[in-house]
Amino acid sequence: VQLQASGGGSAQAGDSLRLSCLASGRTASSYAMAWFRQAPGKEREFVGAIRRKAGTTEYADSVRGRFTISGDNTMNSVSLQMNDLKPEDTAVYYCATDNGRVRYYEYWGQGTQVTVSS
Repeated sequence: VQLQASGGGSAQAGDSLRLSCLASGRTASSYAMAWFRQAPGKEREFVGAIRRKAGTTEYADSVRGRFTISGDNTMNSVSLQMNDLKPEDTAVYYCATDNGRVRYYEYWGQGTQVTVSS
């Protein structure tokens, strides 16, 4: 499985950005597509995920209500819509997927930088 993330960039606080992730390869057995982020000097943290078959989503408390994950009908193209951005959203964002094990993400994209200034 290969993941390609795109769409990062710079924004002002309150702006919106949209990240995309394109998955290829043997994705049919995966349970969910997820987004993580890692800010400088911090641990990588979970942002949210969308379940491949059900299409349901879950989010970290820090982004719930501001970020939305959606996917196409194959769930091989997934987007992260980020609204009302805050400086604390500054991080490298990664998309990830599993190989059928719930919340065991073993495939990762290369990361895309999001920088939010106040």
